[in-house]
Amino acid sequence: MASMGEPNGVVSTRPVMADNRSFADFEPAVKKPKRNKFAFACAILASLTSILLGYDIGVMSGAIIYIQEDLKINDVQKEILMGILNVYSLVGSCAAGRTSDWVGRRYTIVLAGAIFFLGALLMGFATSYAFLMVGRFVAGIGVGYALMIAPVYTAEVSPASSRGFLTSFPEVFINGGILLGYVSNYAFSKLPTDLGWRFMLGVGAIPSVFLAVGVLAMPESPRWLVMQGRLGEAKKVLDKTSDSIEEAELRLSEIKEAAGIPQECTDDVVKVQKRSHGEGVWKELLLYPTPAVRHVLICGIGIHFFQQASGIDAVVLYSPTIFEKAGITSSDGKLLATVAVGFVKTITILIATFLLDRIGRRPLLLSSIIGMVASLTTLGFSLTIIDHSHEKIPWAIGLCITMVLAYVALFSIGMGPITWVYSSEIFPLRLRAQGASMGVAVNRVTSGVISMTFISLYEAISIGGAFFLFAGVAMVATLFFYMFYPETQGKTLEEMEGLFGKFFGWREEAKKLKMKKTMEVNGDGTSNGQIQLGNTTTK
Repeated sequence: MASMGEPNGVVSTRPVMADNRSFADFEPAVKKPKRNKFAFACAILASLTSILLGYDIGVMSGAIIYIQEDLKINDVQKEILMGILNVYSLVGSCAAGRTSDWVGRRYTIVLAGAIFFLGALLMGFATSYAFLMVGRFVAGIGVGYALMIAPVYTAEVSPASSRGFLTSFPEVFINGGILLGYVSNYAFSKLPTDLGWRFMLGVGAIPSVFLAVGVLAMPESPRWLVMQGRLGEAKKVLDKTSDSIEEAELRLSEIKEAAGIPQECTDDVVKVQKRSHGEGVWKELLLYPTPAVRHVLICGIGIHFFQQASGIDAVVLYSPTIFEKAGITSSDGKLLATVAVGFVKTITILIATFLLDRIGRRPLLLSSIIGMVASLTTLGFSLTIIDHSHEKIPWAIGLCITMVLAYVALFSIGMGPITWVYSSEIFPLRLRAQGASMGVAVNRVTSGVISMTFISLYEAISIGGAFFLFAGVAMVATLFFYMFYPETQGKTLEEMEGLFGKFFGWREEAKKLKMKKTMEVNGDGTSNGQIQLGNTTTK
């Protein structure tokens, strides 16, 4: 290697760095640090809360068959029972933002698990429709807490290099929970009717116990610790969850700046402004937002709205009904078909986690939503043909089943995980908890409306017409995402605010940010810190 000790004018043909650093200086960036495993473990433990929602969605799609038979409820009561948990979860998601700012992200996860545990037990022991609705209410609050806190905590402990991968874990566990719910349906379907659905719902309490134990091994979010002025603890967590010590120091510096703490403050505990506990945030979000905050808010709420308005819960919750309309009449056949749906969703979401930080959010999101438009349109077409035919049409039945599986696969490869990744990373630190809770609230309201009106909808405009409607919504979503959503891959959470503010000019801002980062790396005007080979004169 060339060294500083070589005389002036001596030309070295050996490879050197533009800033006279050796290859060894860059070895830590090549080898994946072991400490990233800690961030990986934290993301898994936090995301376990998402199993709660997934299990409930999956298990209710099959349990409702036996609940309707046992409790003698009508179609309207069935719709309400299926979708009301999403409305109830509003209470939890709205409260979770303030709760997590007050007691911390970690203890909010504990609270989510405890509430859902109680709700699952109440549903399992329900003796009437009213009793079952009480259990749904309690479980819904727990789900609301879980949906808000899991992606926020994971985004805040993840290094930028793997944030997309780690922040997609909540969606992975939602899909895993759905699959478990479907399997539970099939496993308990052989029990007597009055016992089967109670076991299906009551078993949902088990994941909450594992969650309560696992959370003891989790650290608190470093961003929340900084908001409380606990810099010493935050630095320890960042050292464990960053790719390098230098990145940990940079992340701490950026979080301190976002929290309004002077850089020269290096004490383990410092005084922070009172608003760091969440005061004044709603005013800044809703009453007097800056252009950047307004853009972020529209994107954060919009992606949650379109995720649900494009019909995913109608397909997942009512898959037995869809398969029945397609020509599968036996209970076992419908339950096995729904297990296939859960299996496809789980496999494709696992694939998506590895693509998020390689391909980026925007390409996956756009390709996913375009594919959803095509599959929904084809599903509506096949169901319409079956609905208007007086005899079975095998090719139409096969096409219908294929399109259901294609739709859930396309949703899970992009729209599903990116909604949670994107909405958890674009809000600035001071607004993150409440902003994320607003997104979850919109998500749950939209999901509740779709879930509680799907039967009435397809009875009014036909089952094929319902999916044509969802395809139209997905087309609008495609245009919305293409126009307003910048790429966030590789950006630190504190850099996000610079990307937003100009609804139609974000591409120019992204170019400026990229150029600025390049110039910061090339402080001496050289080529981006790359290794230069050839004749170099050292001085």
